[in-house]
Amino acid sequence: MALGTDGAKTFTRDTNYISDRITTDGADGWPVEPGRYRLVVARACPWANRAIIVRRLLGLERVLSMGVCGPTHDVNSWTFDLDPGGLDPVLQIPRIKDAYLKRFPDYPRGITVPAIVDVPSGGVVTNEFNQITLDLSTQWGEHHREGAPDLYPEALREEMDEVMHRVYTEVNNGVYRAGFAGDQTAYDAAYDRLFAALDWLSERLADRRYLMGESITEADVRLFTTLVRFDPVYHGHFKCNRSKLTEMPVLWAYARDLFQTPGFGDTVDFADIKSHYYEVHRDVNPTGIVPKGPDLSDWLTMHGREALGGKPFGDGTPPGPVAQDELVPPGHGVS
Repeated sequence: MALGTDGAKTFTRDTNYISDRITTDGADGWPVEPGRYRLVVARACPWANRAIIVRRLLGLERVLSMGVCGPTHDVNSWTFDLDPGGLDPVLQIPRIKDAYLKRFPDYPRGITVPAIVDVPSGGVVTNEFNQITLDLSTQWGEHHREGAPDLYPEALREEMDEVMHRVYTEVNNGVYRAGFAGDQTAYDAAYDRLFAALDWLSERLADRRYLMGESITEADVRLFTTLVRFDPVYHGHFKCNRSKLTEMPVLWAYARDLFQTPGFGDTVDFADIKSHYYEVHRDVNPTGIVPKGPDLSDWLTMHGREALGGKPFGDGTPPGPVAQDELVPPGHGVS
């Protein structure tokens, strides 16, 4: 929490991440190598959900393994409580904190997901979530599946970066700014900023199927992971309650369009999402009670966005079925 210029208690995210990159040329000492690294995620986390989606859309499952933490954590970080014996089967550790400390014994900052771990050494390489997904697109190209979409088209990057920056500051982080505001002034300002941005996005998407035009890009991935959590969590838990997503016609149709696209909805675990926010954030929800609602069946209803044209994967193709060992558990998604 930080004080704003008006003295308001404004939520400020710690953005000092491990900035090492895994690149084709290995400039930071971490060259792209199939099988060497493990992406550690939690399906509950919107930042990690981005990486899950991008990895799946690009078909990197066979070269970049994935470890999945449970939905809750304590002060010592995310744990592998979903795995037999509570140990990640590849890294053989009970919590992701161990990989951070393996590389940095006195690591002083937050232990976050997504993180990419160097399997041979057991140490974390990076947790810079914004760069991780871009590098999966631009540095791992040799290992993309046939028909993988171009999620970061070079011709669109300047505009894309501006759009993604606004989505991050005003929406992805905006819901947290509202939810963790320390006083009424900070909350009111965060609320107004968030819904101003959602109104802007509604206008932008009114006559184009995706944020950058006719095809899905990284920008859509980044917005989707907040929208899919909006009604189950942010509307009530974070007091972002001017409107539900289902009451914002353009964004609701856009979100359903993406949800029904292979690679998006099949990565979403609503049970983990609700468990994480309502059980972990005891300063916001002291009882830890997880609400039963909302009804999620509408995510599979017709959205009508195909009338705007476009090709979701550009000149590419949809990803294949989710690997059996990476399926969202029965009852955790929408059926």
